[in-house]
Amino acid sequence: MDTDRLIRTLAADNDWRTPPVRMWLTVGLILAAAVSSMIFMMTLHMRPDIHTAMRNPFFDLKFAVTLALAIPAIALAMRLARPDARVGGRAWWLALPVGLLVCGILAEAMVPQRLSWSTRLVGNNARACMMAIPAMSVPLLAASLAALRHGAPTRPAIAGAVAGFVSAGLAATLYASHCTDDSPLFVATWYTLATAIVAGLGALIGRRVLRF
Repeated sequence: MDTDRLIRTLAADNDWRTPPVRMWLTVGLILAAAVSSMIFMMTLHMRPDIHTAMRNPFFDLKFAVTLALAIPAIALAMRLARPDARVGGRAWWLALPVGLLVCGILAEAMVPQRLSWSTRLVGNNARACMMAIPAMSVPLLAASLAALRHGAPTRPAIAGAVAGFVSAGLAATLYASHCTDDSPLFVATWYTLATAIVAGLGALIGRRVLRF
């Protein structure tokens, strides 16, 4: 092979690019969300009073909190997939759901309540919450980790934990439509514990499968 042909061949090879992590993550989450939705429909259901509940700002707050976790975590995960990632102040994006919950708890404290704070904290669905969110997170976590493997994360445990935040946030969004406990105290306690389980699992798995 002469030199000119070799150069043309190398240039053609260089033009080929693997699909970006963004695409893998988007497609993977869409497919995994369908699986998680099937799990939701087979094991749970939307609460029967959902139309009435939608007029309750604390019910709506649950979705604001879960999406405020999932969406920034998706952006952060895509950034961590790069070997030259500099997270910097972007890590503070994950504090947004915390701020929303604090505002919700303060707002609830200013409204007269029929139930005591301890009753609102424990609620009626703590066990279901701790089981359902991690269970529905499994397909989403698998898809997120598989997508991140197409990148080159230099901090695999952190990337795996963020993948866990993505998965738990999306799964909790599904679960919120079933949960009849709307108190921000309940969400801050049980949704957070369920999310921590998924994030911890993501960090453990990510430490192994995302290493390169």
